[in-house]
Amino acid sequence: MEKLSISVILLTYNEESNIEECLKSLQGWVKEVFIVDSFSTDKTLEIARRYTDNIHQHGFENYAKQFNWAMKNLPVETEWILRLDADEAVTAELKEELLQSLPDLAADISGLYIKRRVIFMGQWIRHGGYYPIWLLRIWRRGCGYIEDLWMDEHIKISQGKTIFLKHDISEENKKRLDWWTGKHNHYATREAIDLLNHKYKFLPSEEIPAKLSGSQEQRKRWFKKNLYLSLPMFFRAFYYFILRYFFLLGFLDGTKGLIWHFLQGCWYRFLVDAKIYEIEKIAKEDNKSIKEVINHLYNKAL
Repeated sequence: MEKLSISVILLTYNEESNIEECLKSLQGWVKEVFIVDSFSTDKTLEIARRYTDNIHQHGFENYAKQFNWAMKNLPVETEWILRLDADEAVTAELKEELLQSLPDLAADISGLYIKRRVIFMGQWIRHGGYYPIWLLRIWRRGCGYIEDLWMDEHIKISQGKTIFLKHDISEENKKRLDWWTGKHNHYATREAIDLLNHKYKFLPSEEIPAKLSGSQEQRKRWFKKNLYLSLPMFFRAFYYFILRYFFLLGFLDGTKGLIWHFLQGCWYRFLVDAKIYEIEKIAKEDNKSIKEVINHLYNKAL
């Protein structure tokens, strides 16, 4: 099989539970796999070396900065770049679609949207507005970069058109629930920083514009900024859960779906609001800037 002119970039940190399935899904058909590791202490790199020699290590600040560092410093020479996370894999159907379509794409097409299916506790989460989620994950080298956000960052295309593929990538993190809640606690910090920056403008930020008539990520950002953020803090997390679980039929995902939609759609969003509340309260009581409080609470995060 002739390999496609595509390089895959993976960011890793302690992903021994997930990375092998990801790398297996790339074997034999992509030209290069590059791994940028944040100094893992488990068997991540031992497993990775079975599949690629392109392993680099770099200190992690946030996902956007790490990925943009990778694109500036890795010796990528292929025509296309694919962004994957270590707990994601290319499905067999998507692989065949890419093998058939990628070499013949018109020169003015610079980006490809892919559907992501989330597998939680072994179950595909199909409802609650969580499938399909369209993500721009493949782009022509030199035509894309990741926007500089702390959370919910996306690839931006600087030129050309985008198209939508038919098939999926699959996300299934095999780590335990205590790890999942710890990760989302960290995500909540990053999202709180982004939302506070949206309000107070203490950091430069480049974002995909929020448009009701735009792409899926643009519509989601429009609803978030114009509807969700206008609702009362704390209560909006419950409103969002009710929307997802009842009106968008999340209850059809069963018991595992209940756990997913409540934790991801209510508990997580409530935690983001709690962190925003804490930061603003401390800033007011101590007469400090929001940026100073964030740096103090999160060990000079900014």
